[in-house]
Amino acid sequence: MKMFVCQTCTEDGAIVDVLRDGLRDVEVEAVSCMSGCKRPQTVAFREAGKVAYLFGDVSEADLPDLQAFVDHYARSPDGTFEDARVIGNLRTKAIARIPG
Repeated sequence: MKMFVCQTCTEDGAIVDVLRDGLRDVEVEAVSCMSGCKRPQTVAFREAGKVAYLFGDVSEADLPDLQAFVDHYARSPDGTFEDARVIGNLRTKAIARIPG
């Protein structure tokens, strides 16, 4: 699984290190602008054969919900969830779910 983190959304890039430390089973890659500027900090998740997700307004405080997302996303055959409540407040930060 790969996570993309917009490096344009943050001046110092510190959240990238926080996410790498907190999501050890995920390949975290800093990328240039992901056009989520109205809802910075923008992050995206992608895995082959699964839907991709784009989230905005993400902060270090969302780490527990991001960990829950990663766990459920990894276990889901197609990347979808029957009930989004399992990812906590992160469900309110979803910008897009992109077909795989």
